[in-house]
Amino acid sequence: MLLAIDIGNTHIKLGLFSGTKLEHKIRLVTDQDRTEDEYGVLLVGALAQRGLTPNSVTMAILASVVPELTEGVASIVRRLFKREPLVVGPGLKTGMPVLYDSPREVGPDRIADAVAAYERVQGGVIVVDFGTATTFNVVSPKGEYLGGVIVPGVRVALDALLSRAAKLSRVEIGEPPRVLGRNTPDGLKSGVIHGSAALVDGMVERLVAELGFPCTVIATGGMAAVVKKHSKAIESVEPDLTLEGLRILYERNTKSSKEP
Repeated sequence: MLLAIDIGNTHIKLGLFSGTKLEHKIRLVTDQDRTEDEYGVLLVGALAQRGLTPNSVTMAILASVVPELTEGVASIVRRLFKREPLVVGPGLKTGMPVLYDSPREVGPDRIADAVAAYERVQGGVIVVDFGTATTFNVVSPKGEYLGGVIVPGVRVALDALLSRAAKLSRVEIGEPPRVLGRNTPDGLKSGVIHGSAALVDGMVERLVAELGFPCTVIATGGMAAVVKKHSKAIESVEPDLTLEGLRILYERNTKSSKEP
């Protein structure tokens, strides 16, 4: 099985693929204070819960936006699975021209999202990824990564507000009963959900007007499903888009390495 690892600022998401099928998903909290041994124990335990052993993993690919954890997790892969992970970064064959001023600045998760989305629609596409940051990633009809937009993530923005407003209390993010909040918790929920939907709709409208070509809009990440209910722009939600992109990148690089 192929183990795809996406190290984000908040969570480490892992996917186990049998061929093109995502058979299992694992999610761990990103914690830079956690040791390699601790992560190793957690991963072996998560595999065991799914009836798997380290021998089940025969291939691995890793994307990380947390440099402090990249080598540690790669080391875990080498030690547990006896495999050298393919690390997404400069020099990796993506099959997608990156038309960014400095391509090295583009997060590997954003490239994985873009690759998977273009593979699905084969046309202009905007990926909205609701993570620690909310990112908009744009791919041209020719399959070129053009750039995007970065906005503070939903939870990051809410945490910042609550830390600066003494009279506001933490609320569980969820579906508001209506747009107009008639109490403080509902007002916060409306701001988070309807505000995020309005952000997406407004940003997509501006991007498409500037680009001059139509785009399919795909959302992924933790808040994607609930925001889609109130967004006019989002056409589909693909919760495993990043992991799917990592699978595609692994295939492209291993296939290319076998070519003469």
